[in-house]
Amino acid sequence: MLFTAPFVKLSLINLSLSHFLNTQEARQRGDSSSSSLIFKTSMAGTGIFTDILDGDVYKYYSDGEWKTSSSGKSVAIINPATRKTQYKVQACTQEEVNKVMEMAKSAQKSWAKTPLWKRAELLHKAAAILKDNKAPIAESLVKEIAKPAKDSVTEVVRSGDLISYCAEEGVRILGEGKFLLSDSFPGNERTKYCLTSKIPLGVVLAIPPFNYPVNLAVSKIAPALIAGNSLVLKPPTQGAVSCLHMVHCFHLAGFPKGLISCITGKGSEIGDFLTMHPAVNCISFTGGDTGISISKKAGMIPLQMELGGKDACIVLEDADLDLVASNIIKGGFSYSGQRCTAVKVVLVIKSVADELVEKVKAKVAKLTVGPPEENCDITAVVSESSANFIEGLVMDAKDKGATFCQEYKREGNLIWPLLLDNVRPDMRIAWEEPFGPVLPVLRINSVEEGINHCNASNFGLQGCVFTKDINKAILISDAMETGTVQINSAPARGPDHFPFQGLKDSGIGSQGVTNSINLMTKLKTTVINLPTPSYSMG
Repeated sequence: MLFTAPFVKLSLINLSLSHFLNTQEARQRGDSSSSSLIFKTSMAGTGIFTDILDGDVYKYYSDGEWKTSSSGKSVAIINPATRKTQYKVQACTQEEVNKVMEMAKSAQKSWAKTPLWKRAELLHKAAAILKDNKAPIAESLVKEIAKPAKDSVTEVVRSGDLISYCAEEGVRILGEGKFLLSDSFPGNERTKYCLTSKIPLGVVLAIPPFNYPVNLAVSKIAPALIAGNSLVLKPPTQGAVSCLHMVHCFHLAGFPKGLISCITGKGSEIGDFLTMHPAVNCISFTGGDTGISISKKAGMIPLQMELGGKDACIVLEDADLDLVASNIIKGGFSYSGQRCTAVKVVLVIKSVADELVEKVKAKVAKLTVGPPEENCDITAVVSESSANFIEGLVMDAKDKGATFCQEYKREGNLIWPLLLDNVRPDMRIAWEEPFGPVLPVLRINSVEEGINHCNASNFGLQGCVFTKDINKAILISDAMETGTVQINSAPARGPDHFPFQGLKDSGIGSQGVTNSINLMTKLKTTVINLPTPSYSMG
């Protein structure tokens, strides 16, 4: 396994990232010659992003301007790989939250009167600016959440595509209404014409998670805006700088002042104040247990919540084990397992368990471990507290007799990939979400045992089943209490227009472009009453 020690010079790491970004750009141009590559560094907070930085502290965005907080305080963002302060953002106050909300309410009234085609036009423009400036945004992702460089670029480009798709879908969905006639219900003549349309909710509060701060922010922002809402973004601390760069792309696109705001700060100081603010008409949140607390406090407003999962992978005896092993690696270890849709427990029929475990072990041995700038498969998890939590699950499994397929190894926030075999239901790792590169394998005697384990979880986000028998796959899918079941593939969120939802503690409501637009609108009905029945004579 590849591991680059912490003393590698930052200049070399920056060069590696810059080389990758320029290589990607050259490939998109069809230029494969390395001699044609220009080795330049696209630093965050420079170029078109100069306005968002004040000294060494990033500003927050309000009323169409980049501002410093009256608190005079900042929040440090720690680089997961170096464990040193990488960036700082404003620690906004509750009074600044009040001002943002006041402006959002006012701006929304005018925005709701903006034609759909014009809203879509501005979203397309923001998408183009975002994709054109993927390099500094990707760099931010690498440094504040330790996402591999290639995946960071992919997230930014994917986000631009999502914005554009949402613009087009919004024009289609919101451009259509519904027309009802009263005589379709028994006892009525045709004396009433009912016209139904979708109208905006008002102010949408968007709270994305650290692991996809740009993509899961725009998955909330774009539907809100095309539907005629204003948007207040509270980014995660780890991922805030990436979000601020993304918001500046919307600013450059020319959206009206006050329509979009991005407020940073400590959750302990402004978190509840934001989510319980009377001006908020809808909350879209992606994260963990905090979402349960938000849902209890939010009041009578629409909620869109995705709160994690313990996604089970059920493997039948007739499964293609090479396919299963590849998907377990992709599903369990990509971005170091820090994905809500990661494979988090393998439930395999005993008769094929030995063979499957050996195939997965062989693939784990090929995973590279090290800095995100070098595009390693396994990078540091987001924080020391996360690493400590993962280690606690591992030690519990060790004490209770799980089989370690690799030696457990950790350096700082960097945890080497680990497959745990012969895990039993009395071990914490069988139920809790590690959000790291540790994957438990439970050997089961029957499909029913696997389904029962899956359904006993308090989570119900996604799951997957591997079998060559499509009839069995459908029956198992129907029996699994999860929002989505993948057949012969690892769990995944996307493509971004697919419905994405969880059951039980995994969430409320459904995501995906169409579902998000619908959630961020409400129905408005106008009834035309006629003095006498009216029928078309044909």
